[in-house]
Amino acid sequence: MSTQIKAQAEAQTLRVRSGDVELAVKVYGDTRQSAKQPAKQPVVVLVHGYPDSNHVWNKVVGPLSARYRVVAYDVRGAGESTVPTHTAAYELEHLVADLAAVVDAVSPEQPIHLVAHDWGSIQSWEAVSTERLKGRIASYTSISGPSLDHAGYWVMQRLRSAAPGEIAKVANQLMHSWYIGAFHLPLAAPLAWKLGLDQLWPKLLERFEGIRGESAPTQSSDGQHGVNLYRANVAKRLLSPRERRTSVPVQLVVPTRDRFVSLELLEGLDQWVDELWRRDVAAGHWLQLSHPELVVRYVSEFVDFIEGGEEPAALHRARVRSGRKPGNNKYAGKLAIVTGGGSGIGRETLLALAEQGAEVVAADIDLAAAQRSAELAELLGATAHARKVDVGDAKAMEAFAAWVASELGAPDIVVNNAGIGMAGNFLDTSTADWEKILHVNLWGVIHGSRLFGKQMVAAGKSGHIVNVASALAFAPSRMLAAYATSKAAVAMLSDCLRAELADQGIHVVSVCPGVIDTSITGNTRFVGVSEEEQKRRRDGAKKLYQRRNLKPQAVSAAILKAIDNNRQEVLVGSEAHGARLLSRLSPKLSRRLARMELSF
Repeated sequence: MSTQIKAQAEAQTLRVRSGDVELAVKVYGDTRQSAKQPAKQPVVVLVHGYPDSNHVWNKVVGPLSARYRVVAYDVRGAGESTVPTHTAAYELEHLVADLAAVVDAVSPEQPIHLVAHDWGSIQSWEAVSTERLKGRIASYTSISGPSLDHAGYWVMQRLRSAAPGEIAKVANQLMHSWYIGAFHLPLAAPLAWKLGLDQLWPKLLERFEGIRGESAPTQSSDGQHGVNLYRANVAKRLLSPRERRTSVPVQLVVPTRDRFVSLELLEGLDQWVDELWRRDVAAGHWLQLSHPELVVRYVSEFVDFIEGGEEPAALHRARVRSGRKPGNNKYAGKLAIVTGGGSGIGRETLLALAEQGAEVVAADIDLAAAQRSAELAELLGATAHARKVDVGDAKAMEAFAAWVASELGAPDIVVNNAGIGMAGNFLDTSTADWEKILHVNLWGVIHGSRLFGKQMVAAGKSGHIVNVASALAFAPSRMLAAYATSKAAVAMLSDCLRAELADQGIHVVSVCPGVIDTSITGNTRFVGVSEEEQKRRRDGAKKLYQRRNLKPQAVSAAILKAIDNNRQEVLVGSEAHGARLLSRLSPKLSRRLARMELSF
C-alpha cells in the first residue's frame, strides 16, 4: 500500500488533445521522462471500462509503477476528460485515435504494453487489430472485454449451425448482456445515475461482486455519458462484423465468475490472434479491484517475457495451442499433481490427465517409479515431472509445494492418492502401526490439500482437489479398523474442505473405490501375525483382488469424469455402491456385517 500511495503522490498529470477532445492522463513511475526523452522503462498503458474512470486502476498502479512507467487515462466522456455531446463521437475509431494520441504523448518511440478492462478491452481489441497503432503496441492484456467483431462472428457461427447446444450458448450470453438493452433505452440509464445510482454503486459492487470501493468523484457523470459507448458501437458491430486479426501477442485474463461475459463467448479466439495466452481466475468482473495482486503478477510476467525475459512455466502453460488433436486438449494449460503417482491408480490418473493435455507431476516415495510414470506421460506428448516425496512428512511436503510454486506455479488439479494398506484386529494394531498408516493415508491428504489449496486460492485458481478414500470409509470391518478409519477420515476431511473452498471456486472430490487390483495388496501389512502368515494372507488377498479384476483405469476414468462434471463423491465398483447404500438404508445391518472375520 505504501508503494501505491507513493506512486500516486508522484503521478504526473497531462492533458492530451485528440481531435476535439482533451484526455486527462496520469503517468506513474519515472516522471522525469518526457515525450522528448524516450522512456527507459517499459511503458504500460491502462484503459478502463464502464462506468469507471482511471481510478479503477488505483490498486495496481503502485506495484506496477515500481517496475514500469505506468499510464492511466480517462477515456472520452469519463473522469476529467472532455465529454462529447454527440453519440457518434464515441465510435471505436475515435477511441482508437484517443489511445494513439496518448501513446504518442507518453512513449513516442517505444512500443507500449496495453492492459485493458471491460469496455477498455473492447476498444483495445480494435486498437491492436487496425493499422493506426501498428508497431506501437508490444503486447495486449485483455480482462473481461471481447472484440465486438469477434463476438459478432461468434454469434453468427452458432446461429447458422442451428445446433441446440450452440444456440443455447448464444442465449446464455444474451442473458449475461441484459444491461446492453437497458443502455439503449432513451432515458433509463442516464436517469438512474442522475437519481443517485452513484451513491449506491459501492454497495452494489460489494453485494454482487464481493469487493469494496468508493464512487469516483465523477461517477454519476461517467455512468450517464458512458452509455454512449454501447449506443454508438454494439448493434453496428454485432450485426455487421468485420475480420479483425492481430499479430500483437495477447494475454487473455478470464474471470470465470464474470456476470457479464460468458466463458463460451471466448471460444475460438485463437483464430483471430497469432499468439494467445489464456489465464483463468476464479473471480468476478472487476478483477483489478478484487485481485489486484494477480493483475500485477500476470501483467508483469507477460511484459517481462515480451521484453525478452524467460517465459515462466505458468505463462508457458497458458499458451493456447491450436495444433493438438480434437478431444486431446481438454486439460491444456492445466497443471496436475498426483501423489502416489508411481503406480496403480496414481499412475493411471496421471497418464489420463497427460493424454488430455495437462502438464503433470508424479510424486511418489519411490523416485524410480515416479520417473517411469513421467516418462510414460511424455510419450503421450505431455510435459511431465517426477519428484520423490514422503507425503506424510510435513517438511518434505512443504519443500515439495515450494518447488511447485517457484518452478511451475499453482496447480489446477491435485490428486491426493498416496496410500498404504493395513489389516488385522484393532487390539493387535500397535501405536507404531497407527502412526504409519495415518502418516500416509490421512496426513498425506491433509498436507496435500492444505499446501496446494493455499496456492490455488492465492492464485485465484478455479480447480479441483481429489482425495482418494475407499468404500471402507462407510463400511466398518473388524479386520480393517486402521485402514477404514484412515479412509473415513479422508472422506470427512473432503466434506469439510468442500464446504470451505466452495466460495473460492475450488471443487473437492472424494473418491471411494471398491476392490481394485493394484500393488497395494502385495504391500499390505497384516498385524499380529508371523511373517509366514503375513505372506500367506497377502497372497490370498492378491488372488481375491485379481479375481474381482477391477483395474486402476476404472478409477482414473471416474476421477476425470468427476473433475469434468464437478462431482462431489465418486463410487467405483459395485461393492462400493452396495456398501454406501447399506450404510444409509440399514446402518444396523452394516455394523453387524462388520463382525464378520475376513479370510484370505
